[in-house]
Amino acid sequence: MLFALLGVMLLAAVLVVAVPLYRQERRLSTSLTAAAVTVLLISTLLYNERGTPDADSQQPGDMPDVDEMVASLAAKLEQNPDDLEGWKMLGRSYVQLRQFPQGIAAYERAVDLEGRQDGQTLADLGEAMLISEDPALIAQSGQVFESAIIIAPDNQKVLFYAGMAALQRGENELGTVRWERLLATSPPENIQNILRQQIAALRGEVPPPVASLAAANAVVTVNVSLGEFASGAVSPGATVFIIARDPAQPSPPIAAVRRQVSELPAAIAIGDSDAMIPGRVPSGFAQLEIVARVSMSGQPIAQSGDWFGQQTISTGESSDVAITIDQQVP
Repeated sequence: MLFALLGVMLLAAVLVVAVPLYRQERRLSTSLTAAAVTVLLISTLLYNERGTPDADSQQPGDMPDVDEMVASLAAKLEQNPDDLEGWKMLGRSYVQLRQFPQGIAAYERAVDLEGRQDGQTLADLGEAMLISEDPALIAQSGQVFESAIIIAPDNQKVLFYAGMAALQRGENELGTVRWERLLATSPPENIQNILRQQIAALRGEVPPPVASLAAANAVVTVNVSLGEFASGAVSPGATVFIIARDPAQPSPPIAAVRRQVSELPAAIAIGDSDAMIPGRVPSGFAQLEIVARVSMSGQPIAQSGDWFGQQTISTGESSDVAITIDQQVP
């Protein structure tokens, strides 16, 4: 009886986590899937740990917490080191808990078991490295994505990250080609809009208009202007990046919009359609750090000499922020 009740409670937990996310994103996004996996992980581990519990002996206080569940899975894998799916689950679990070194180690074990021949697992490993906030691991992630794209050239996740890695290296043509291939795989519509905008900008073409869509679904409106010193130092044709990021995890950005200095001052809307990674959208964050940066090189990565301004906003309290670009990157 108790086990049946526990099953119902866990199913309810999945629905509580998943349904609001689904209503928000209207698709089975990364965050939705990850949230469900995290909750379902608890039920799986509970079953493995307890078997079929005895209603007379089981006490509510006996149930371990999530950290204990993950530790239990890790212990089981020490006894069954060839359990490929177990290592993948452990990697996902550690990443959800933001225990990145352990998550990376688990994914590396899975990658080794597959002989480095599964592009999806390599992409999962690269993603964990990319969001680890460790500069050395972030730099290594590009090599992982390069290995992944050789094996899985049509995998959407691989194409996205391999394109990003190429752009970060300054290989704009290669990055653009990869994102064009990703666009051809018919990703969700909001991702298609972002890709078309970015590809057009990289090709030096006029981006297709999506401003009205962004304004209608704006999470935050950024009023951007140039400070006195910046005004005299930048050209009208210089690129301005308006970036929304998680203050606790700045890399990779959540969303980005591209403009030119000649368009400033301007009120620029950032919405979920501007998200950089599927399922990781601005509306899902209680706080956003907004950065407006004039790129002197035209590259999306900050360089010495760029001019910028930034503010942190609580999305539940306000949807407007004013930023003056008046600081310079050393």
